[in-house]
Amino acid sequence: MYRKALVAGSVFAALAVILGAFGAHALKQVLLPDQLQVFETGVKYQFYHSFALLATGIIYASFPFKQVKLASSFFIIGILLFSGSLYALTLLKMNGQIGLGGVGIVTPIGGLFFIAGWLLLTMGILKKN
Repeated sequence: MYRKALVAGSVFAALAVILGAFGAHALKQVLLPDQLQVFETGVKYQFYHSFALLATGIIYASFPFKQVKLASSFFIIGILLFSGSLYALTLLKMNGQIGLGGVGIVTPIGGLFFIAGWLLLTMGILKKN
């Protein structure tokens, strides 16, 4: 097992629950529906990739290759960039910021890290001893 991935997955999943509850209760009162949907997309992808981190940590026991470890790092970076930028966009819009200062460009970069993480995980699983 790969402990770093397991710990990160557990922490990110707990944060996703907290953020999801915050969005459903506190933000629902102050955000427009489309803004809330952006926030919820960040929570959803954080949850998906928290589970991916947990799976990667378990998979590493059977496939102890650097691609599997690297996949977990890419999932972490993806969560921080993709979900983090969506949270930041939501807060900026909530506070009336018109110019988002380039935060929006970070989201697709985070998405690319997610894709690369899945491809690295696939490569690690397919690697021969």
